[in-house]
Amino acid sequence: MTTRTDLSESPPIEGRDDLLSVFSGGEKPKDKWLIGTEHEKFVYSCKDHHAPSWEEDGGIRDLLMAMTEFGWKPVIEDEKVIALVGEDGTISLEPSGQLELSGAALDNLHLTCAEAARHLRQVKAVGEKLDLGFLGLGMWPDKARDDLAWMPKGRYAIMRRYMPTKGDLGLDMMQRTCTIQTNLDYSSEADMVAKFRVGLALQPVATALFANSPFTEGKPNGYLSFRSHIWEDTDPDRTGMLPFVFEDGFGYERWADYILDVPMYFVFRDGINHDVAGKSFRDFLDRRLEGFEGETPTMADWTDHMSTAFPEVRLKSFLEMRGADGGPWSRICALPALWVGLLYDSGALDAAWDLVKNWTIEEREALRSAVPKLALKAPTPDGRTMRELASDVLDIAASGLQARGRTNGAGDTEVGFLDPLRDVVASGMTPADRLLERYHGEWDGDISRIYAEESF
Repeated sequence: MTTRTDLSESPPIEGRDDLLSVFSGGEKPKDKWLIGTEHEKFVYSCKDHHAPSWEEDGGIRDLLMAMTEFGWKPVIEDEKVIALVGEDGTISLEPSGQLELSGAALDNLHLTCAEAARHLRQVKAVGEKLDLGFLGLGMWPDKARDDLAWMPKGRYAIMRRYMPTKGDLGLDMMQRTCTIQTNLDYSSEADMVAKFRVGLALQPVATALFANSPFTEGKPNGYLSFRSHIWEDTDPDRTGMLPFVFEDGFGYERWADYILDVPMYFVFRDGINHDVAGKSFRDFLDRRLEGFEGETPTMADWTDHMSTAFPEVRLKSFLEMRGADGGPWSRICALPALWVGLLYDSGALDAAWDLVKNWTIEEREALRSAVPKLALKAPTPDGRTMRELASDVLDIAASGLQARGRTNGAGDTEVGFLDPLRDVVASGMTPADRLLERYHGEWDGDISRIYAEESF
């Protein structure tokens, strides 16, 4: 979840145009499009596999401070370090200590993959000193909620109270999941709409290919991506497939209205997150928000509020692709490869839209609901299986990456970053399927084996 790292004074919102300026301000010519990649990982003690608290010796606080040896600068909230900033972006904490790198915006996938490798080398070096390990999965395989500590971020305390009033699995989302995300640019409102629609319609493909959360508290949970299922019972006010995105007239205005209708969580003032959970940002704009009567919201308030909507694709000043489970190093590189291939070449974007443009809203919703359990076996609206659809999608992505022509020093294109996903389709086995095969086979039901085999 987004961590505010810039605490400088923010200008007041003077009108609706200011709200829309965030989106229009993100427009960039094609030669300036960049790639941002975010990836989360679980932190555990190598001694007994417990998830460390922030304050314990050798815990999350010490992990963050040790990372400053690599040039990272602390971000402080309420006199506690809660994040780091540096040349490679921001390192932040999810609610129960999941460690996230929100990487820098980079020109190509070779740089993105090098950034991920650099980050993992750093955390592993610190982990060796503190006896900590890092696990690449979509959900804690063996931890109950009560096994997990809460990080000292004010917004998390607010969300912890509010989430159970909206769904049964919101706290699981906060405490027990990890994801990989990709952030991409657009050139115009029309380009944003085209990319948003393709990204949203094909998000279940990413969920299927990256499915990697088949265990809950040490046992199979009946899903291949339980992390994805969790979003179905978290908070309907701020999640889902967003049917209005596919309606005529969708654009910046309609998106702003959606965000305005998402209930608030907090208002950040003087270093404190004030609880306004469930209240209206429209009231805030009208200077009648309870507890803040007469106060004008700032652009930073708007930015904070935008970060509290959690649909499968999210618009800020860029587009976020949010459907994938966390996973190992190769899949950190594969997710941006998938979406860059599909969305950054006009021919690929058109071909991808041709695959999904005739699906009804009901069909999109049915596919999204089927994929967490069935993944590659899920039936698609065109009468095929997800495995067959995913094969076509990867072919289109490969063509888009080939057309980009971005090579490294050895002359390699970006197409090779799709190889882990090609392997999933060729074998018909998602990462979750392979975990379950080992659990029922060589592991003989011993979930602790996952730490040795799935750690970074």
